[in-house]
Amino acid sequence: MKIAVIGTGYVGLVVGACFAETGNAVTCVDKDAAKIRSLNRGRIPIYEPGLEELVRRNSAEKRLTFTTGLPDAVKRADVVFIAVGTPTGEDGSADLRHVLAVAKEIGQALNGYKVIVDKSTVPAGTAERVREVIRKETQEPFSVVSNPEFLKQGAAVEDFLKPDRVVIGADDERAAGIMTDLYRPFTRTGAPIMVMDCISAELCKYAANAMLATRISFMNEIANVCERFGGDADKVRQAIGSDKRIGPAFLFPGIGYGGSCFPKDVKAIVKFSADQKYRFRILEAVESVNDTQKLRLLDKLDKQLGKNLKGKTIAVWGLAFKPRTDDMREAPAIPIIEGIRARGGKVRAFDPEARKSGESIFGKKIYYAKNAYDALKGADALLVVTEWNEFREPDFTKMKRTMKSPLILDGRNIFNPRQMRDLGFTYSSIGRP
Repeated sequence: MKIAVIGTGYVGLVVGACFAETGNAVTCVDKDAAKIRSLNRGRIPIYEPGLEELVRRNSAEKRLTFTTGLPDAVKRADVVFIAVGTPTGEDGSADLRHVLAVAKEIGQALNGYKVIVDKSTVPAGTAERVREVIRKETQEPFSVVSNPEFLKQGAAVEDFLKPDRVVIGADDERAAGIMTDLYRPFTRTGAPIMVMDCISAELCKYAANAMLATRISFMNEIANVCERFGGDADKVRQAIGSDKRIGPAFLFPGIGYGGSCFPKDVKAIVKFSADQKYRFRILEAVESVNDTQKLRLLDKLDKQLGKNLKGKTIAVWGLAFKPRTDDMREAPAIPIIEGIRARGGKVRAFDPEARKSGESIFGKKIYYAKNAYDALKGADALLVVTEWNEFREPDFTKMKRTMKSPLILDGRNIFNPRQMRDLGFTYSSIGRP
């Protein structure tokens, strides 16, 4: 098929490259001319494993092209995906200005029947709003479909090529059939293609992310209770995760969730539920717990070094909100580093991929280390903030020799407490004695 993807952010770029990989002719559109020039040279603006190779290969085969010309891309396409940002507004709602503006441009460019797909994460009822905007601009026939994405940063390409399920919200059989044909190559191993009404499809993404966020906050609460009583959250996690009704995923205690999805989607579902006179109390608590959990390492640091860190140097391992990405949106590292600096401390930080993201937030206010050991030079404490694999098996002797004080506060529980004690470190983690 001929496909247009409007928006070359995280979702749009993955969607475009993966559809091109199955032989479709894909045009990705963005109004940022500099970004389009960069993409046409094979340079991608984000770090996502496997994506750069996919973009380069399909660009070379002329299946994937990039342009600023939305009207021409829409005219050539059979299916048009809207994959622009839906940032959080001041009241917690999803800001649909970009989605509706693109919908208007699409309507003005229609030259025959098209399937218009909401790929951005949007609140219930957005498909109808998009339909109304387009209808005002054209007499051409079209369908509007909701097709939420379920991509994990760090594994987005794999998630798209081998999905657990594909959700299609469609109100007519013609659009449902086209979308089913489009996704059939990705579901040959038996993953279901679920066709439903648009509002149910729109709610699927929010429900999934809200459930996962709830599991994370719940386990962090359990970890905090374990600390009060001297229990071991890892043992509790293993026990409840063995229950088939619960399962082991998203039960690792830590310093909270971040990124572009969970925080934004939890806020949005609370807000659009409130707009319908329903108070989503569980998710209000999930959000509150997460905000507090991000500061747990600062609480532990205060207990060890006091609240005045003037003259102290704190090493931070990890800036991104999770491994295998350079994304620092809502990352726990941000309030942690801000808290250290507010207490008068200096920060030496290292992240394998997120240095540029860190520089865009902190500028020259912190030191960006060349490697993990460089971050430890003269450090009075090490805070483990992101669980990159390369942090899991370091040279502990070198660490102890490099640090001014052998104090480790592990926000991701990547080290063994008994081993740390035997090696002579003062060590504290989340929910473990």
